[in-house]
Amino acid sequence: MNNSPIGIFDSGVGGLTVARAIRDQLPRESLLYIGDTLHSPYGPKSIADVRRYGLEVLDTLVDQGVKMLVIACNTASAALLRDARERYDVPVVEVIRPAVRTAIATSRSGRIGVIGTSGTIGSGAYQDMLGINPGVEVFTAACPRFVDFVEQGITDSPELLAVAADYLAPLKDAQVDTLVLGCTHYPFLKGAISYIMGPGVTLVSSDSETAKDVYRELVSGALLAGTDAVPRHTYEATAADSTHFIALANRLLGAEVRDVRLIRTGQIDLRAIADLRASDS
Repeated sequence: MNNSPIGIFDSGVGGLTVARAIRDQLPRESLLYIGDTLHSPYGPKSIADVRRYGLEVLDTLVDQGVKMLVIACNTASAALLRDARERYDVPVVEVIRPAVRTAIATSRSGRIGVIGTSGTIGSGAYQDMLGINPGVEVFTAACPRFVDFVEQGITDSPELLAVAADYLAPLKDAQVDTLVLGCTHYPFLKGAISYIMGPGVTLVSSDSETAKDVYRELVSGALLAGTDAVPRHTYEATAADSTHFIALANRLLGAEVRDVRLIRTGQIDLRAIADLRASDS
């Protein structure tokens, strides 16, 4: 048994969907979440920059003693997964493969759509994993403004619906029957996306499927927390404006954030890290 925390990393608040799914499936596990809000969004950035920022944050998680790393960011998963698995001695779980697996099992026609940041779509990661399966046609669309809406806490505005209609029009025209939400921010916009795509399209997000992979890794590696473990959920952000992150964490995760502590790390040149402790709910 291992009571060390699971380390979860995202470019911002989107990975909270993955953290919530892990918390729901593994209620005894402690979580340590870092949102790299100083450099968010990752989507428009170069692969080299995403790799550098991501590995610096993962280094910080490992230095804090996590027993597993979860890359809860599609752009980062595409950019640095291989580097992360070679660099660290703890298991590394990412979010792309679980979503691909579910999409293939879900689609009836084999016409699968993928939406994500410009970086994720441009990497070809989803296209490569989906396209090797016989009978599968892949249609993609970059939706960069979706991250901005979520980071601002906007999930139901007329402007959002208009932007969604524009982004998703090519996928509707392609008559996809399954749509992969290839960014961990996007599940917060399921209502708008489902409204535009219509009831005949199944939305696939990676949060719950990633949590299942985390479960499998913990069991196979004998890393589950003990039955008497008292879980501690810690949320950190790399930007100095912790107030914004706290407000979004409360709204999107549904947990009460009680404590904020601004610190610096030694290895990463970050201005501040907000240590946000959420009460167990």
